[in-house]
Amino acid sequence: MIIRKISQRTITEIDQGLASFPLKIQHILSSRNIRSADELNYQLRDLLAPSGLKDIQSATSHLFKAIESHQSILIVGDFDADGATSSAVMIKALNMLGATKVNFLVPDRFKFGYGLSVKLVEHAASLKPDLIVTVDNGIANIDGVAKANELGIKVIITDHHLPAEELPAAISIVNPNQPKDNFESKNLAGVGVAFYFMLSLRALMRNNGWFIDNNIEEPNLAILLDIVALGTVADVVILDKNNRILVEQGLKRIRSGLACPGIKALLKIAKRDETKCQASDLGFAIGPRVNAAGRLDDMSIGIECLLAENTEQATMIASKLDSLNRSRRNIEQEMLLQANVDISAYLEKSLEDEGLSDSNSDSRPTSLCLFDPEWHQGVIGILASRVKDKINRPVIVFAKGDESTNENGGIVNNIKGSCRSVKGVHIRDVLALVDSQYPHLIEKFGGHAMAAGLSIEQNDFERFASAFHDAVEAHLNGEVISDEVITDGSLSSQELGINFALEIRKFGPWGQGFLEPMFDDLFTVVTSRIVGENHLKLVVEKEGVNVDGIFFRCPEVLQASPGDKVHLVYKLDINEFRGKETAQLMIEQLEIIT
Repeated sequence: MIIRKISQRTITEIDQGLASFPLKIQHILSSRNIRSADELNYQLRDLLAPSGLKDIQSATSHLFKAIESHQSILIVGDFDADGATSSAVMIKALNMLGATKVNFLVPDRFKFGYGLSVKLVEHAASLKPDLIVTVDNGIANIDGVAKANELGIKVIITDHHLPAEELPAAISIVNPNQPKDNFESKNLAGVGVAFYFMLSLRALMRNNGWFIDNNIEEPNLAILLDIVALGTVADVVILDKNNRILVEQGLKRIRSGLACPGIKALLKIAKRDETKCQASDLGFAIGPRVNAAGRLDDMSIGIECLLAENTEQATMIASKLDSLNRSRRNIEQEMLLQANVDISAYLEKSLEDEGLSDSNSDSRPTSLCLFDPEWHQGVIGILASRVKDKINRPVIVFAKGDESTNENGGIVNNIKGSCRSVKGVHIRDVLALVDSQYPHLIEKFGGHAMAAGLSIEQNDFERFASAFHDAVEAHLNGEVISDEVITDGSLSSQELGINFALEIRKFGPWGQGFLEPMFDDLFTVVTSRIVGENHLKLVVEKEGVNVDGIFFRCPEVLQASPGDKVHLVYKLDINEFRGKETAQLMIEQLEIIT
């Protein structure tokens, strides 16, 4: 377990636009580059206009023509929560807008792999679509789009992933990250792009008299914002102001009891109060349950939950998702135990190779690649994230993929990797560097700065791991991966209560790029016990004030005892038990002071 060095955020100047807020809140907001109260105004009218997205008018025109001529439209999604919410938003919106022939297809990750692959297009052809619209994928599927063109199927791509140098030959591409796109926010999730696409389509339909001519009431697409919020938070995109508007407006709908039956059912089964729903509930309670469908079974289950039209249907599907999520957790735990053994062996060998014996020596590698033929392909992303958190290094976890044949007709065993990175290492750029230096080593790859996916031949694992290590070193260019944890400082004993916790909530939604406030303080342990599997439940004291705390998945070596002095890094949250709300520390790091 790494005890990471703690640094506090520095504030050089607080803008006068924040003067009406409590001083601690002013510091928190200033450190996140908020300069005025206007930046915290999350009204829908402040959303960036869809017209700012490159080629959205072209894409909208093609889609509208397909609807007008009653063509068959197939939505092709992805098998994660962003893909599921993107699919649900697109299907619901198209139905509300009067499209008559809409179907959806999500690739089975175990049969077709990611995105609009050639195999998936060949399978989709049996549904006889006139037009394929991708959501949350497609920008990397050059061969898949080519196959669709060959079969006479038009393709519109909506995506947010980073493109390669070559773009697919789709009739239109809507992606804020494509070349020459001047949209001010590059941080839309796939569901955000899908929502913007539907806003643009509605505007075109309105201008062309579609709703009047077809006796259709123009729909309020804001009713989809609960799903947009879920996908945006679950995909851990940066919450710039535009995304915060989308999330906050979605949360408001949920708290007002206006969520779709699927989200209501998922919140209920996760024992979350919809009237007090926070972004963290979407990220840590609802998102994983939707994701579990794509990891272990078929993401169509997750989409059907979001499309459910009544409570009974939604509850039945949500129960299945909850069961899948429990299975996912069990598989993840088994894989993590094996990964810990692999990491320990790796670090031990590193110490021996360097002639070191001190257990305190930092033998962590610059990067780490792990592979086990028994690991479940659907859970490697979570495992990579857990291992990354454990060693604070870029990590790729591989599992067995599909067999294929090479140009000589021989059988090739492929493995699929899921990458998670740390601050200072743009993981997709690193993979691109490996690909440029070893052109045939990576079969395919794609992703973001902090997360990506790839596939390679199993026989190339060691060669790839070495190349990846060298590419990370080159990318760092002499810089060292920081082990610092940056906090917002300490809280006074008066601030360690429910009132300040409510104050923090008021300034959300918090998330990636607009980080929830985190603090550090010295405490004395009053009581300590283990709950659940390995969660440490504490009561700690500071300046005569006692406060509850919980450390999920606490390592055994850090299980503090009453009387211990501890240095905690924590978030201040609210715990509700039997109708009573109290402040609670969500502990991120614990160091026993000897």
